[in-house]
This record gives sequence, C-alpha cells and structure tokens, in this order.
Amino acid sequence: MEDLSQLCIHTITTKPWSIEESSERFAEAGVQGITVWRDALEGRDIAQTGDRLRNLGLSVVSLCRGGFFPASSAEKRQAAIDDNKRAIDEAAALGAPMVVLVCGAEPSQSLAASRRQIREGIEAVLPHAEANQVQVTIEPLHPMYADTRSAVNTLGQANDMAEMINSPWVGIARDVYHLWWDDQRQSEIARCGRNGNLSAFHVCDWRVPTEDFLLDRGLMGEGCINVPQIREWVEEADFDGFMEVEIFSNRYWSMDQGEFLDQIVEAYRKHV
Repeated sequence: MEDLSQLCIHTITTKPWSIEESSERFAEAGVQGITVWRDALEGRDIAQTGDRLRNLGLSVVSLCRGGFFPASSAEKRQAAIDDNKRAIDEAAALGAPMVVLVCGAEPSQSLAASRRQIREGIEAVLPHAEANQVQVTIEPLHPMYADTRSAVNTLGQANDMAEMINSPWVGIARDVYHLWWDDQRQSEIARCGRNGNLSAFHVCDWRVPTEDFLLDRGLMGEGCINVPQIREWVEEADFDGFMEVEIFSNRYWSMDQGEFLDQIVEAYRKHV
C-alpha cells in the first residue's frame, strides 16, 4: 500500500476550508506536505502561519501563484513584476522554497510576444528571488488556456525558456492535467532531469466527459490520465519530491470536505 510520505495537497483543492482547518485535517490524515495558495493567507501573519504548518508536521512545498507577466502596456507589465516580487516575499515569510508561476498571456498580441514578456518578467524578478532563496517555477498550461492564462503550453516550451534564462532559481512544474496529451512528454521530462530543473509534480485526472475545463478536474483514477506512468517518468528523471494533488472542482467543493479528503488519500494510494 502506498505510504503518504510524498503526498502534498494544495489548499485550493479543499477550497471551502480555511488554511487552519485544512492544515489540521491534512496532518490528521497523514498528509505530509501542503502547497499554499495566496488567497488562503489573506489577513494572516504569514510567518506565523508557516510556523503553524511546520508545527503540525507539514512541509510547506510551494506558494501559488505568481506570473501573469504579459500585458499590452509597460505599466501593467511593471505591476505584474511588482506583484511577483510580493509573492516571493510571501513565500520567504511562509518558508516556501518556490513560487509556482501561471505565466499569463495577452490576447491582443502574438503568443511569441507574450512568451518574450514572460521571459523578461522572470528575468526581472530573479535577483529578488535569489536574494530571498526562493525559486520561481514555470508551469506550462494546456493550450486551451493560451488566450489569457499562459502562453507557455508545452513542457518543451518551458524547457526552452528555462534553458534560455539559465538560472538555478528557475524551475519547472509538471502538471498531468495540462500535459497528459503531449506525445513529447516523456522525452521532455527526461530533458528536465538532465537540466536538474524539475521542481514540482502536480496530479489529478481528466474527467470524461469534462463539463468545465477549469473547474471539473477529477480525482486520480477517475479519468483518462495514466498518472502512474507519468510518475515513473518523473522519478526516472531523478525527481524525488512531493506528489501534489491540485484539483479545481465545483463538484468536489460542494461535498463534505472531510469525505473528499478521505477520497483523495484513497485515490493517491491506488492511482499515483
């Protein structure tokens, strides 16, 4: 039976719970890691929250999210850079080693222009990231989000960008929901391993049929993604970090969250 030593759950996965309740319930269930979304920190002392999580025995895996660098004006691009620096500050205060980037896209311009602005935005925050010992981690998103959410849509594009920037403070997050369809995924995961920049691994499933492309993710094992196969590939690429359950789902948010947590643990044991 799969142990839970590598199981991490995002606070957004159990969105109806406060960070106080989710962290207590995660710890009681034997979950070992937590990824914190910035909205969960509103109105709280971030450093004290980080201490509380660690006192419960939880590893703070990452902070979500930064990014959204592209914009049609220099002022908006600078505002995004400033917000990413704040995210880095929050991660440092929380004790999170990385900020996951949803990189953004601007529909009024080409994807190439948005990708250039993403790279420029990351380069602009890198000195701040290094000073705070916080990595910024590029998460490629499914092409259906290329209009506004991310112009980085394949692991190959993320690898290209990370190699171009060439900094140990830039990593890559691999989310099965976004990349399960890519026939280059195995070779690009291996490329991440060679570069040493595979920093995060997010798991869920693609429901069939999917009723909402943003808010209908499935539990591992209830869809068409071969999560164990992808896990094998990331482990062959020398990834030994947490398996992070990240599920956006109106379906699951509407149910009893304690029952949902039990289902997450069971799905992790059987299908990850």
